[in-house]
Amino acid sequence: MKKHFLFLMLLIGSLHAVAQSASGKLPKVLLRFDDIGMNHAVNTAIDEVGKTGIPFSASVMFACPWYQEAVEVLKKYPNVAVGVHLTLTAEWKNYRWGPVLGQSAVPSLVDSLGYFLPSTTAFQKNKYKLEEVERELSAQIERAISSGLQISYIDPHMGIALSTPELRSLTEKLAKKYKLGISPLSEVTYFGEAYNDMWGEPVATKKQAFMKVLENLSAAAPANMVILHIAQATPEMDAMTDMNSSMMSSNASSHRQTELDMVLSKDFQEMVGKQFELVTYRDLIKQLGLRNQKTIPAGK
Repeated sequence: MKKHFLFLMLLIGSLHAVAQSASGKLPKVLLRFDDIGMNHAVNTAIDEVGKTGIPFSASVMFACPWYQEAVEVLKKYPNVAVGVHLTLTAEWKNYRWGPVLGQSAVPSLVDSLGYFLPSTTAFQKNKYKLEEVERELSAQIERAISSGLQISYIDPHMGIALSTPELRSLTEKLAKKYKLGISPLSEVTYFGEAYNDMWGEPVATKKQAFMKVLENLSAAAPANMVILHIAQATPEMDAMTDMNSSMMSSNASSHRQTELDMVLSKDFQEMVGKQFELVTYRDLIKQLGLRNQKTIPAGK
């Protein structure tokens, strides 16, 4: 039954593609892979995607221990646009990370052991100091720039760096200072992207949901962004427990392997260039220009 459903979706999509090709315009899809550099299993997964040759955007956690390996991997793929996944939390049980600047430099951002807090709620309750947030996020961006990678954009891990008017204003300030785009974790976007996120989809229906997104793309939007979290289901990833999500508490490895499989699948790969064009944040910024990056009003 599932195979018949996917075949029907592909057939419908092909008909849409014929019509769009006739008009000389395919909708654009922007794949954003989050949490790169979090661990080895994530890095080997992004290496697999890089080997396909498709263009995509990779959001790297420069505060994490494995970021250096991520840098080595991404330097092999000039088709990739790299972003800084602005990190202010560490949500995995028994696997934590802290600020680039260290505990003593930004004490309002960490727990008693010097690690970032595990959740948005914990971060807010810790009475963070905005000036410490600015110093730490600046250090993460500067570490990224110093890595030798070309950095195109910033985006907020777990949404925190855009979660309040004051934090959003700070993030917009940093984007302007370092001449970078901003990618969000909500439908309120900076370049008018259509927003889609596969994180909350159950494993059993994740590919089906992904294909549905690809069959219902907006041709009017400058890009249809799809956020993905990938990893290889290795013993390392199997041991990871997300302290904030019952869905991910013992199943994050399956979720991330499934999302990796979706992108590597023949179904997806055969759609590229026929039903949609893949673009990156570097492409989007080149097309629209940083001057046209919106500032989000307070309350949004």
